[in-house]
Amino acid sequence: MNRKSMLTIWIATTAFAVLVAGTISAQDVSEAKYLLKVPGGLAFSEFRGYESWQVISQSRNDKAIATILGNPAMIKAFQAGIPANGKPFPDGAKMAKIHWTPKQNEFFPYVTVPGALHDIDFMVKDSKRFPDGGGWGYAFFMYDAAAGAYRPATTADQPPQSNDARCGVACHNIAKTRDYVFTEYGKR
Repeated sequence: MNRKSMLTIWIATTAFAVLVAGTISAQDVSEAKYLLKVPGGLAFSEFRGYESWQVISQSRNDKAIATILGNPAMIKAFQAGIPANGKPFPDGAKMAKIHWTPKQNEFFPYVTVPGALHDIDFMVKDSKRFPDGGGWGYAFFMYDAAAGAYRPATTADQPPQSNDARCGVACHNIAKTRDYVFTEYGKR
């Protein structure tokens, strides 16, 4: 084999290796979130697929825009009239709340849209695992844009969060009559 052929093969092999390594690295980063877990047992992996859950509602304040998503059990419960009918959400109901910093839409300056990803909050109804929190477990994961990765939230974050599965209990107690759920299911 001549030098030109060997060089061509080396270049092609190197380019292929770099391409594969980049693909694997991107997959590793996106899959790494599923290895995260907060003390008390609530894991990011319990919410795999949340990205395609149905929208329950949206919320906004001066610091964040949020979209609240629900798994099929949560959506079915809301559609059945829970919590307004006084019944509790069933075990297995889950919500994901994705927070972004707000930014103005470049085409419609009067419209605010999601900017940088800030964090994702999760709730799961599991009366056996979380009996002392109204049956709900919580997890908060901050997003680090520079690293392209998540980490469990802490009391040093804004807003401050305890980082265990009971971290939402104190705040959600004020919604006890609504089975600890603040979110309103918008009419469709």
